[in-house]
Amino acid sequence: MKGLWSPAWIARHVTALVLVSGFLALGWWQLGRATGGNTLSWAYTLEWPVFAGFVVFLWIREVQHERAPMTAPPPETPERPVRRPGDPVTVGRPVRVPVRPVAPGPEDDPALAAYNDYLAWLAAHPEARPDDYPG
Repeated sequence: MKGLWSPAWIARHVTALVLVSGFLALGWWQLGRATGGNTLSWAYTLEWPVFAGFVVFLWIREVQHERAPMTAPPPETPERPVRRPGDPVTVGRPVRVPVRPVAPGPEDDPALAAYNDYLAWLAAHPEARPDDYPG
């Protein structure tokens, strides 16, 4: 319980209290507007208390989390098996991927070759416009 009165927790308590009271005050204000004839305010009249309830829910959950005993031991890390010479390697071994046929090169596709020539010309002439391409 001592941890709930540290400066950080006091700031959390005050923040939760300010938020809840502010949200409830806004809900009360919207109720006054709704009874005055503003039909949209009926939705806000219900929405602000839901926000306040959410803040209370989060505050209770954080307090319970802080007060929960820390008796559970940390999970044990599994020991890595010792690899001896001659043992087959199964972990971390690269996977062999079947080789696929190579895609056709520029010599096989005249449109691709023309486009590559155009890109090479643009790279060689950075100040030129695309309309200046001689090809």
